[in-house]
Amino acid sequence: MRKVLSILVLGTMVLLTGAPAAMAAQATDVVVEDTAGTLDSNTLVPAIEKIKFHEPTKVAIYTRDGEYEDDLNEEVLRFARDKHPEWLSADGQKWADSLFVFTLDRSGRQVGTYFGEDRKVSPSQRDEIQEATKDLYREAQWTDGTIAGVKSAAKIMNRPWYASPFAILWGVVILLVGGISTVTTMGVRKHYRKRSEEALAMGNASYSNVSMDLEVTELNAKTIDPDSRYGSLVLEKYRGFMAAYSELAEMSNKANGMDAKSHVRGDTVKFMKKYSAKAVELDRLDDVIHDTNMLLNMGSGWESAWERQIAPLREDLSEIDNLTTGQHAAPEAPSAIALDRFKAATAAGMERLGAALQSKQISPDDALDKITAFQKELTGLLKEYSEAVIAKYSKDNEEADLMRAAMRTPESSGRSRTSPSPSILGTVYPSNMFWTAVGFNTGFRSARSSVQSHRTPSSSGGSTGYGSSGGSFSGSGSSSRF
Repeated sequence: MRKVLSILVLGTMVLLTGAPAAMAAQATDVVVEDTAGTLDSNTLVPAIEKIKFHEPTKVAIYTRDGEYEDDLNEEVLRFARDKHPEWLSADGQKWADSLFVFTLDRSGRQVGTYFGEDRKVSPSQRDEIQEATKDLYREAQWTDGTIAGVKSAAKIMNRPWYASPFAILWGVVILLVGGISTVTTMGVRKHYRKRSEEALAMGNASYSNVSMDLEVTELNAKTIDPDSRYGSLVLEKYRGFMAAYSELAEMSNKANGMDAKSHVRGDTVKFMKKYSAKAVELDRLDDVIHDTNMLLNMGSGWESAWERQIAPLREDLSEIDNLTTGQHAAPEAPSAIALDRFKAATAAGMERLGAALQSKQISPDDALDKITAFQKELTGLLKEYSEAVIAKYSKDNEEADLMRAAMRTPESSGRSRTSPSPSILGTVYPSNMFWTAVGFNTGFRSARSSVQSHRTPSSSGGSTGYGSSGGSFSGSGSSSRF
């Protein structure tokens, strides 16, 4: 029995080592149409050029920002007909020979794979290629996910018989238990190591910023007027600053003192993330303390501090047009018209506030009160407008309730605490106190996704047709959601 097992293992090794020898061809061309602006070409193209294919293959990458409801296959075919007719066969009915088209729809949460007739694979293999991308895409690792998809396709397209799963089945059975355990362990460890190192780097950067600014932060806090409405609220946040910094210093020592081997453990990842989050929180707070001192005392640099206070509201105003136009908007709703009026009036109002601060006609506390009032007004208008778009999109009360639930979560209505521009108002008030136009878009997209899943529970599966505009096109390919 031992001899039989040895022979089978040896045979498996021969088969496995024979397959790479056939993968000697590089991509003949790499075409990147990143219309979504989501890929790092400096990383993507060299990585694809290094991938070995079984046969010389032209690789075309196409990204787009579509809607959840889009038929990705139809959209890819339309794009090819409009922009790249060379991707199609001479009669226009199939994909061109020696071509592999990989497509990512970031907003629509879809991935598609399309093949020339001499490169086509089975439906299950198409699924396998697409699945290779999805964990990375769910983490918004768009470039790495795309590379993983092309690598998977290269291994599968035109794979010789001796490299097929069936040819090595018996050998795999023998190695299965140990192999799965080893591969799974290696994969988990690699994932944990990456997360640990990313969190450590972020935590160290923020901790360094806090440490270098420690004396300045303390001085800024001492010169904030405690009788100021907003000054007192910021000082309340500062009271535990030094104790939190001491705790952070201990966490930093522990984090940086860990052996690199420990980075592959789940408990290490958890600790590193906790360290990173605390460091970022203190880094943001010392920035806000600085701005509070500069603005309330109208010191040198108060103008920049003021700009940081109104930056979130400016961002919301710039997003309003996207809310009230487009396929699923409700531009005719009274709340949409009110939002447009609010945008114009508030933009002018912020300019007047800045001028009034400059001429000392208004105090910084009163100016911040005005910004708070603007945000409260925007919150009310967005809540009203949410009912308008829900009424337009939903078909019944159950769908409307699903959409409300999706749009009323803090992350869908408010601005994330990790947004790049910390502000006084964002620090002293709860993150879900105000609705934002930026968060509204996220929530509405999530709401539509909830309804689509409710209407067609199997919508996360694959799609192989090319829609009503595809005509008689019958090229090999499909798409699925992630």
